[in-house]
Amino acid sequence: MTDAVWGILIAVAFVFGVLGGFLAFKLIPIFKAKEASKKSEKIIHDAEIKADQIRKNAQIDAKQTVNELKQEAEKEIKERKQEYANLENKLNQREQNIDRRDANLTNKENALDEKNEILNRRLRECDKKEQTLQTKIDSIIAELEKVAQLSVQEARDEIFARVESKMSKEITAFIKNKEDEAKSQVNAKALDLLGLTISKFSQDAVTERTVSTVSIPSDEMKGRIIGREGRNIRSLEQSLGVDLIIDDTPEVITVSCFNPVRREIARRTLDILVRDGRIQPGRIEDVSNKVKAEMDETIQKAGEEAAFKLGLPKINKELLNYVGRLKYRTSYGQNAYDHSMEVAYLAGIMAAELGLDQNLAKRAGLLHDIGKSVDFEQDGSHVELGSRLAKKYGEPEVVINSIESHHGDVPAKSVIANLVQAADTLSAARPGARKETLENYVKRIEQLEEICKSYDGVYQSFAMQSGREVRVMVIPEKIDDLAAFKLARDIRERIESEMTYPGQIKVQVIREYRAIETAK
Repeated sequence: MTDAVWGILIAVAFVFGVLGGFLAFKLIPIFKAKEASKKSEKIIHDAEIKADQIRKNAQIDAKQTVNELKQEAEKEIKERKQEYANLENKLNQREQNIDRRDANLTNKENALDEKNEILNRRLRECDKKEQTLQTKIDSIIAELEKVAQLSVQEARDEIFARVESKMSKEITAFIKNKEDEAKSQVNAKALDLLGLTISKFSQDAVTERTVSTVSIPSDEMKGRIIGREGRNIRSLEQSLGVDLIIDDTPEVITVSCFNPVRREIARRTLDILVRDGRIQPGRIEDVSNKVKAEMDETIQKAGEEAAFKLGLPKINKELLNYVGRLKYRTSYGQNAYDHSMEVAYLAGIMAAELGLDQNLAKRAGLLHDIGKSVDFEQDGSHVELGSRLAKKYGEPEVVINSIESHHGDVPAKSVIANLVQAADTLSAARPGARKETLENYVKRIEQLEEICKSYDGVYQSFAMQSGREVRVMVIPEKIDDLAAFKLARDIRERIESEMTYPGQIKVQVIREYRAIETAK
């Protein structure tokens, strides 16, 4: 074959190939679409079958659920009806009970009305009888008054006077016998207890002055303390809050202030400045601030040391600071800190002997004068201020009552409060514990003797042993033995109510009768 024929065949084959490819490209999607349509119809048919099954199942489940709910509702309705029936029965029973009670109350009310009518009738009869009796009594009294020639009031007064005269002696004798009997049993025990307490505790008697003085090496130092135009002394007084008295007394400066803590700070500050020699406003302020900080630490340490020495459990730190302040407070020349420690020891010893709480007694003794740490700063007595501080820091009621009652301002509510009173008296009354001015001493002696002389039948009285004993001489014709005993009690009560004194005062009434005849 020629090349032309082969070229024609190739061209024809190419044309047929293109036509076949085109037909295949067009026909294949058509076949695929038909096949997909068949599959979708089958899926839809299957879905319709499943949906129909699901719908039938749902209808069946819904019917079952409706039946169950209906049964539950019917059951609940039956239960509710039963409850309502039970409640109705109970209400009916209560109503019947109420009706019965109402009937009973009505019957009782009727019975009470009948009894009330009977009582009223009897009262009217009693009133008539009483009037009749009173008329008879009045007639009898009138006849008795004519016979006795005395009125009823006069006869009553006469009887009362005789009974009072007779019973006064009997009561006085009875009181004396009972007191003698009690003293025979109690005095020995009390004396043993106090003697044992005092023997177990010893304390040096210390007298402190309430005005502080600072020694200086020479009078030239006074000028340096005053400073140019008085600037140094003004700075000292402003920083320390005290008054400095610089007079003609050689080599001494006096520090005056009601606040003992400030006075001590001023004394220490001046000591440092005098030793150092550098005295100027800036240096004064630095030294005073340093001394104040040291003083705060010293006060706190003193309070903590007091609690430690006494072996007391936890006490509020701020309250211990007030205890430390007592170290610089004096009362009648007696150091308040030492006095409080002494009272705490004495009260603790007595509490231990009586089988009471020793720590609680020590705590009450230590804090009984705590108000003296602030009485120079706040208004009120040291008893009131001490009670406020104890309540503020949550002290026990026994401690608060011991503070309030240790001077007799309120009654003692516990044995420990009485022990604190006794310990306070022992500490204040022992020799050398306190100092007293001559003027106050003389006034106290005069008042004591005047109280004794104010009674009828007393012709002389003598105060002895620095006012701790008074002897009363009576007229024997006016006062017998029993009246002497009553007079001693009356004088004792007046002394306790009108006078303030340390310790105890013994009252002795002396009745002496002398029969004197002269032979000629």
